[in-house]
Amino acid sequence: MPLRRLVSQSLKEEVYHAHLSSGLDVYVLPRHEYHQKYAVFATRYGSIDTAFVLRGQEQATLTPAGVAHFLEHKLFEGREGNVFEDFASLGASVNAYTTYGLTSYLFSATDSFYPCLGLLVDFVQEPYFTKESVEKEQGIIAQEITMYEDNSDFQVFSNLMQALYQRNPVREKIAGTVESVHCITPEVLYQCHGTFYHPGNMVLFAIGAIEPEKVARLVEEKLHNGNHSLQGEIRRLYPSEPISVDKHRIDAQMSVARPLCYIGFKDVRLKHGDELLKRQLATSLTLQLLFGKTSALYNRLYESGLIDATFDTYYTAEETFAHAVLGGSTPDPTKLEAAILAGLREARENGFTEEEFGRQKRKSIGGFLYALNSLEFIANNFVSTHFRGSSLFAYLDILKKLTLEDVERSLEEQFKEELMAVSIIQPRLE
Repeated sequence: MPLRRLVSQSLKEEVYHAHLSSGLDVYVLPRHEYHQKYAVFATRYGSIDTAFVLRGQEQATLTPAGVAHFLEHKLFEGREGNVFEDFASLGASVNAYTTYGLTSYLFSATDSFYPCLGLLVDFVQEPYFTKESVEKEQGIIAQEITMYEDNSDFQVFSNLMQALYQRNPVREKIAGTVESVHCITPEVLYQCHGTFYHPGNMVLFAIGAIEPEKVARLVEEKLHNGNHSLQGEIRRLYPSEPISVDKHRIDAQMSVARPLCYIGFKDVRLKHGDELLKRQLATSLTLQLLFGKTSALYNRLYESGLIDATFDTYYTAEETFAHAVLGGSTPDPTKLEAAILAGLREARENGFTEEEFGRQKRKSIGGFLYALNSLEFIANNFVSTHFRGSSLFAYLDILKKLTLEDVERSLEEQFKEELMAVSIIQPRLE
């Protein structure tokens, strides 16, 4: 089968691409100087994909919250037994994770890469569910959900999503609820697997001391017996999200030593492809200029005792939602909120200097280049940027082209008080 060679001049990397007859895109990045080998098989199917229209139908299919996460768990229990044991017998480590927008299955190995790759494709593409096994898994995941409800870091974030969004399914927990999990049946799982695990909705990325042609040929042979007719675009249905937040503040009490305070800013200017990646990089750079450990605002907050080492910031963006989150442990959530808003107003009035911007941009470039030493980082970020309509190869070029005007525009557009929500966990009063 023909392989395309894609070259990044800025990264001095090359990746080989094959579009298989099943519709699957396979990417291979040879790294012959590494002993470790790594592969990811991912589907563009996450927790927010709860409503969709099947091919040939007009009526929407609605599924319970938590199906994507449930399906990820169940695929490891194949017809022949436990998949973890199969990989362990080959000296490999296998794992998986579900996010709002994708589900990824991955393994790392030093030897037996090709048998592991065949096993990866097989278990992800060959579901096996029974009423008894689904009921057993319902109990396991219900316990997992209950356990997370006692986790203060998880709960303060979950409450923040409930406050920021009115209708977008990102406000729901990735694992669903105890009630929604008990609504999942083998029929629902088979239906969602048939829809979202079609190779045309998936991507496979492999990296290490491996041969691109051999990888593509093995995957093609594995999928050839699956009788995969071309599926076409999946019609995903998402509710229209109002611009305003649902609540400006949610307070809760838990068994914590100090209060937790998360502040979120909803981004309503949604993007796609390279523009989405540019937005993500510009806003992340803005957050570092504002709250990085060398910034004046961070040091004022730290020296005043309003934040400690748990304070962190990040920005996440998909085609259907985007937000910035900052916060951590604090003795006084109200004072912290006021100090952060005052700092944002001051930054808008004064802006950033070219020196500050240049220094932080160089630091971000250095951090990205260092991260490229990790095969895991490359593989997982290649997949996520692919599903967003961009490429990891575009990352450095877009980052280098960012200007001071880009980050000041981000500061002005992203951090609006009317699009802000606060989630607070206070120590429970005994």
